[in-house]
Amino acid sequence: MSNPMKVARAHPLVKALPFFALALLFLASSAFGQQSYVSRFDLYGGYTFLDAPSLSLTNSGFNFQAGVRAKTWISLGFDCSVASGSLTLTPNLLTTALQQELGAELAGLVAEGVIPASYTLVLPTHSFTETFTGGPQLAYRHFAKFTLFIRPSVGAIHEAATPQPAATDVVAKAIVAQLAGPSGKETDTTIYYGFGGGVDYLFSKHVGLRVQADLVHTDLFNTQLKNGENVVRFSVGPCFNFGKNIRK
Repeated sequence: MSNPMKVARAHPLVKALPFFALALLFLASSAFGQQSYVSRFDLYGGYTFLDAPSLSLTNSGFNFQAGVRAKTWISLGFDCSVASGSLTLTPNLLTTALQQELGAELAGLVAEGVIPASYTLVLPTHSFTETFTGGPQLAYRHFAKFTLFIRPSVGAIHEAATPQPAATDVVAKAIVAQLAGPSGKETDTTIYYGFGGGVDYLFSKHVGLRVQADLVHTDLFNTQLKNGENVVRFSVGPCFNFGKNIRK
């Protein structure tokens, strides 16, 4: 059926920003002086959180990155993430045509006395998301203890949405069978584009802590959802630098 959802909650990235701002201020006192060692390669793996505010999509999972530094200020690399979570499907998030079709069906069931006039269609849904990105990343290495970076975010996103209606809601089960087909789920793959950035705090020349975020736009399930969506991906975890020192 797609991944329309509606859950009102504070954005976790907004909650985390004050903490990271204070952390950076605390670390800055030991961070001045340019980096003398910049490795050729870097790897990252950590926790990731995906959130689409307009749809209240919330997925948690794992983010992996690998890069090759062509110069001290630019890297080329690959990024992928896998995350899953839950959402709630409601008719108001669908295209106008689908809303009218569904409204007519529900009105008919009300007229026949199958459901009460107060019936509201609510479909708890499981969501599984994969992202794949490749491209450049620009770094600023003026500080000895941390590296700031920014990047364009252009890639592909794959989404699988599986409605899980309540066992007692026979109407919701019938609608899922009608719209999602025998598999009981809908999948879609499309491009996304946006930008991202973050900071690496360096414990040593080989190990650090990466905190980063990306904001992208995508049009998943555009034949079913009435609007595209803006997706925020937040990620935090260890990063590893290895290979020869390219600053020399």
